[in-house]
Amino acid sequence: MINLKRISKSILSSYMAQKQGAALAAMAALILGAQGAAAEEESASELAQTLSNPVASLISAPFQLNYNENYGPNDDGSNWTLNVQPVIPFDLSDDWNLISRTIVPLQLTDGIPSGAGSEFGVGDVVQSFFFSPKAPTSSGWIWGAGPVVLIPTSRWNDGPFGLGEWGLGATGVALRISGGWTYGALANHIWDVGGETEISSTFMQPFLVYTWPNAWGAFLNTESTYDWTEDQWSVPINFGVSKVVNFGKQPVSLSGGLRYWAESTPTGPEGWGARFTMTFMFPK
Repeated sequence: MINLKRISKSILSSYMAQKQGAALAAMAALILGAQGAAAEEESASELAQTLSNPVASLISAPFQLNYNENYGPNDDGSNWTLNVQPVIPFDLSDDWNLISRTIVPLQLTDGIPSGAGSEFGVGDVVQSFFFSPKAPTSSGWIWGAGPVVLIPTSRWNDGPFGLGEWGLGATGVALRISGGWTYGALANHIWDVGGETEISSTFMQPFLVYTWPNAWGAFLNTESTYDWTEDQWSVPINFGVSKVVNFGKQPVSLSGGLRYWAESTPTGPEGWGARFTMTFMFPK
């Protein structure tokens, strides 16, 4: 008998493990806040490094396309996910910012569950809020923390696009910038809120980014999710390159890379995957 809840959990685990790549764009609403008000004309290399910070004072609109395959017991399933990830910072005071990060997943699956045809649907939305001081610590660390909410928008459609349950938890990020290097980690934990399906999921994303003066960048991160209810890991390792360009006067970051699933759930993705991201940036 096909267990759609278990299949949905496998997709959710892989989605949770890939959606947070937006974190690097969201961290971008903290770097500028930590460095002071953004200049009206900011260089491409500065914007490229700003995108490495999930909590910089930068409005951004990332569109992140992910491809994963080898789902299911027969390894015949595949999934395309377009994450629409608006990041909006708000000035709370002279010393604090609030950064809103929303992730809306649009999914196209094929062969999930095994033997099924193609299906399109909306997954569960993840809404995060980071309260972040505008100034870094004395040792140069930038940080932010706040609540995270799982919104059951997958209820809008049939198919294995999410659990369709409310979730609530906490999220936090800490990073440091040194020369062209940006390094740190983002984490969150989400519990279910009185739903039929138990959720207890921890996400961890250590990341390393290097940005050259010509606005090219390279990144390496893992986006690990641990499902405490199933005692299962999902561990994709991501690496790739990025470049900030201008479409007229509009700065845009283009990035692409590969992913290798070092660990996955029994019915989750395996092997290699890919990611392409286009991020529109609006310096304040």
